[in-house]
Amino acid sequence: MLHLFICAMNKKIVINKRVKGQTREELDQLSKPELIDKIVQLEAYNFQLKNLLQKKLSESDKSNSEYAAILRGADGHEVQNTVDLETAKGVPKSKDKQRKFNWSSAHQRHVLMKVTYFGWDYQGFACQEDSADTIEGHLFRALERTCLIESRATSNYHRCGRTDKEVSAFCQVISINLRSKHSPEVQLEPESLSTEIDYCSLLNRVLPKNIQCVSWMPLRNPEYSARFDCISRTYRYYFPKGDLDIEAMQMACQLLVCHGDFRNFCKMDVHNGVTNYMRNLQHAEIKPCHNTDVQLEPDSGYVMYYLEIQANAFLWHQIRCIMAVLLLVGQKHEQPSVITKLLDVGNNPCKPQYTPAIGLPLNLFHCEFRLHSTRQSNPSTSAVEIPNLSQSAIVESERQSDLTNWIYSEENLQKLIENVQSEWTQFSVKCTMIHNVLVQLEALLERNFKTQKIHAQAMLLQDAAKPRQYQPLLQRKRCESLENRIDHFVKKQRLLVKSDTETETVESQSDC
Repeated sequence: MLHLFICAMNKKIVINKRVKGQTREELDQLSKPELIDKIVQLEAYNFQLKNLLQKKLSESDKSNSEYAAILRGADGHEVQNTVDLETAKGVPKSKDKQRKFNWSSAHQRHVLMKVTYFGWDYQGFACQEDSADTIEGHLFRALERTCLIESRATSNYHRCGRTDKEVSAFCQVISINLRSKHSPEVQLEPESLSTEIDYCSLLNRVLPKNIQCVSWMPLRNPEYSARFDCISRTYRYYFPKGDLDIEAMQMACQLLVCHGDFRNFCKMDVHNGVTNYMRNLQHAEIKPCHNTDVQLEPDSGYVMYYLEIQANAFLWHQIRCIMAVLLLVGQKHEQPSVITKLLDVGNNPCKPQYTPAIGLPLNLFHCEFRLHSTRQSNPSTSAVEIPNLSQSAIVESERQSDLTNWIYSEENLQKLIENVQSEWTQFSVKCTMIHNVLVQLEALLERNFKTQKIHAQAMLLQDAAKPRQYQPLLQRKRCESLENRIDHFVKKQRLLVKSDTETETVESQSDC
């Protein structure tokens, strides 16, 4: 097992992309009873998928004609009945006969777009097969409805980060091709930028109020990627002080800043081909939230803090796992040195069993991008290929950044602030009411029973039942090692171990 892992470290581990189902030639060899059995199995599977989709869709999604057609059946007669039913309810037939947008004559430009959203009402950012209630799902429906893209497949789309269920973002950035008023030759000219489509305002009119576009940036390189050209991502995790030792948590944060193996601080994603858990964590610090309006004593359990953490990239649930360990340090269940011990994968190759902190307080706060993309569209461009440019002009062009400036709309920002202020008012009123109730309850407890104050504000962040007796992390049961998981998925043919053709002969003669 360990022998296989050592070999794998010198080779390349890839997902085994097997063809799903049987080929036409294989189906042609089946008998009629075998084909009937296969059709029955497929119909049963299709029925299960429809039931699953029915449970996941919201009421507004169920009224959509496209989803209704999928749920009621794929044959033409039933789909026609669905359209007739909608027409009878008052939906005009012309709605389905609208003239399609002519994309063959449309200009496009490649842009970055900054999106902010509050994720607590959604099933995560990325689209999912069994749920339409994702941020990305709403975003693409808005893009297609406003005719800014023809489809996701043709939009050259990349996202900077994939946030989980309930996680929010102030600075989610996507790269995408959008419809433009201007031809590519003049798109970067000031006049063209000032008269371009107001992308953010157009999208925000059809997006939910808690998913909004903030700004967009024209790009010089059509291959620039919000995912591959992002050099750092900064997250913030908000939490109340409660009974936490902030100084101990701060000491633990300093030990996290390193280029190390974070397999013990994440949920391993080996089945998707992730076998490298080295990450460069550039910054980690606990900071107080100074902008709160309520004046509280420094030792109050209601004072808000946040963990600010920055890295080139993060593993699945990495920040939530880090926060879970920091909370244990803050509660004085663990010493700050436990961070160093968990990063030592030589002595601790298997992750102790613990539950990640909840995702609600997590926010993708800031992203930084490199000036020049690593994905060049025409790397072989030379002076011979561009005869109209002088050599100095070519050199200057190569030095020019792929990035430009973020473009904001005053009207859009004003409306966005109004929307966020509405969200703030709603939750601030609730927070104030709850805090007033707590003040009264705490006064009753102190007056009648003379007991110490309760500081359980941070308890909610640990999404696990509180044990009667705490068990130290390094004494708990361990998860499977990375070696065992790789071995398991190689045997299941989910992963393949490949070697480079140039070193194949050398590797065959080595100890592996």
